[in-house]
Amino acid sequence: MSLATLYTRANGLNAPAVTIEVHLSNGLPQLSIVGLPEAAVKESKDRVRAAILNSEFEFPARRITVNLAPADLPKEGGRFDLPIALGILAASGQIPLERLDRYEFAGELALSGELRPIPGVLPLSIQAHKMGRNIVVPKQSAKEAALVQAATILPAAHLLEVCAHLHGHNRIESISCVQKEISDSSDQLELDMADVYGQHQARRALELAAAGGHNLLLYGPPGTGKTMLASRLASILPRMSEQESTETAAVYSISNRGFSVENWGKRPFRAPHHSASSVALVGGGCHF
Repeated sequence: MSLATLYTRANGLNAPAVTIEVHLSNGLPQLSIVGLPEAAVKESKDRVRAAILNSEFEFPARRITVNLAPADLPKEGGRFDLPIALGILAASGQIPLERLDRYEFAGELALSGELRPIPGVLPLSIQAHKMGRNIVVPKQSAKEAALVQAATILPAAHLLEVCAHLHGHNRIESISCVQKEISDSSDQLELDMADVYGQHQARRALELAAAGGHNLLLYGPPGTGKTMLASRLASILPRMSEQESTETAAVYSISNRGFSVENWGKRPFRAPHHSASSVALVGGGCHF
């Protein structure tokens, strides 16, 4: 059969589902990707071709059409490399088709076929688990995906590992939820209210705000300890619920700004300068 269908998800808080359809037809050898792909997705054709050849598979010398559905959803990033490569291999009969509907795939391919980490793995894991599918992600992103309880996460380091698993030769061992492993470390805060000496009125205000869930405004000249006190407010707040922890971690995950699973369950703290613009407050600008 010259048609293969796989499942993955776009980057975003809701991780919208994306169906990848790969069709091989007669004609001059060509690989075209349709479905509103941005530049990084269009460039995946070169990464995928090199990864397939360097993994000692045959790259079909046929007209290959890759459709990323829904067609009106913009697609960005290198997360579609792995499912596109698997779709080409399945459509050309090099890996079995019947097992693909059990999984959702995501990962960027190196030219050698190795898998590189991608942002937005946690929302993908949440939504894929709701659909009852197993999740194949790069090994470096697997721990983040395993923050979802009861999800089946299959970490892979190379395209060959995924193909061997689909063939049933060398099964990829799933990893268990890592929430329990990091629950103890999440209680150990670097900044604690117990470090504060004096400031009795300000401490009392923080305690009342934390106990009643009130807003708090700290006002005073520079150097009086406003930021110092505010940064320690999290140490007397109730522990984050699983939903709060998931929502916070998902925002970090899609932003591609160095999310670490060790920060699971820790309340974030921001200290913008008083002269920061509204654009800076909501996260504008470039991040390198």
